[in-house]
Amino acid sequence: MPTFQYEAIDAATGKEIRDAVEAPTEAEAQATIRAMGYMVTKLKAQKPKAAASSGNKQKAGRTFAMGKVKGKELTLFTRQLSILQDAGLPILRSLKVLAQMQKPGRLRNSLLDTCDEIEGGSTLSEAMSKSPKAFDRLYCNMIRAGEAGGALEVILRRLSEFMERSEALKRKVKGAMVYPIVVVSVAVGILSFIMMTIVPQFKKIFDDFGSTLPPMTETLISISNFVVNYWYLIPAIPFGFNMIIKGIKMIPYGRFGWDLFTLKAPIFGQLVEKNIMSRSCRTLGTLLSSGVPILEALNITKETSGNMMFEKLFQKVSDSIRDGNAIAKPLKEFSIPPFNVVAWLFWTIFCPGIGALLYLTKYKLPVVDDLVVNMVDVGEESGELDTMLYKVADTYDEEVAVLTESLTSLMEPLLIIFLGGAVGFIVIALFLPLIKLITDLS
Repeated sequence: MPTFQYEAIDAATGKEIRDAVEAPTEAEAQATIRAMGYMVTKLKAQKPKAAASSGNKQKAGRTFAMGKVKGKELTLFTRQLSILQDAGLPILRSLKVLAQMQKPGRLRNSLLDTCDEIEGGSTLSEAMSKSPKAFDRLYCNMIRAGEAGGALEVILRRLSEFMERSEALKRKVKGAMVYPIVVVSVAVGILSFIMMTIVPQFKKIFDDFGSTLPPMTETLISISNFVVNYWYLIPAIPFGFNMIIKGIKMIPYGRFGWDLFTLKAPIFGQLVEKNIMSRSCRTLGTLLSSGVPILEALNITKETSGNMMFEKLFQKVSDSIRDGNAIAKPLKEFSIPPFNVVAWLFWTIFCPGIGALLYLTKYKLPVVDDLVVNMVDVGEESGELDTMLYKVADTYDEEVAVLTESLTSLMEPLLIIFLGGAVGFIVIALFLPLIKLITDLS
């Protein structure tokens, strides 16, 4: 028997109803809905699910794609969808227009799947939730809140603004890291070339004359011999270290320790902590302002935080709210990290000599500042929690921008000093025995 998807208004309460009913014909479906006390506003036959087979998907223009949708692509799509909705275009028509505009790949496939699901009777949030590699829980819950409140175009505008701010901050941080990474990579390449080709030639000259070499030259030749014999360790050491960290992060306790280390690490720890705090506050504020329930909003914020310390923090805040407490008190109470052996080991490795002592003096520092706790407290009392969270996020965004510029400015002289010191050491170590040889010959 055919299934009809309908939208109607309850004559008794005035509420909008969305449901499905089975009936032989469209006329009988309308009669059944009226008998329930509803006024039909939209009625459409639901297409069978079999239409979504792999063969039909390939005919519909889908291509093979791997991985998730890039944040930049999804942000642009959200802004375009927001504009089309503001213009009054039907959602299905908007999605089909944007799907045709996309390059072949994951996002286009997901949009085509979403169109098929909507034509089959699903809502937009339900259809998008079936493509998790394109639309995550945050995205789908925002859309669901917009549908429930009848303000989808407003929610899409907020979502696009949120994603644009997040992408802008991410680009700023990544851009600041490009310069030191490129300089260090080029420096390592040049120094390796000198050690593997030029220094051995000087070593042959020194051996032919059989003179006693200064300690600096002996050290340089020893380094050169090590690089020549074990050159493969230059790329292998960072690769192996990265694999070890990934292996440690596969264990929950190990991942917790690494995340704690990144939050309190010298120089970059503040940048990581403020970046996560900014993203979490903006995510939570956006969800709350869109009408998502507080517990669901906290769970989504926990999943998008990207740090296990904040995941545990938001989980404890959520449990506390279930017990009838406010947000500010557990946010302050549970923001102090516990002692972690893995974090202590990373401090010992990265800061030889004083790392272990530094960790013992810093690990109890809370990851949530008093500013955030006080702003949340004021927001709860005034009923403007989402507005206060936006203000906290804006404050942290500015601090991240200032800190990023400061670190970039600090990196430049440090890298110049390092390169100058390395080149100076090589030049002096090579010229000292040459000067001695010239003196002996004269």
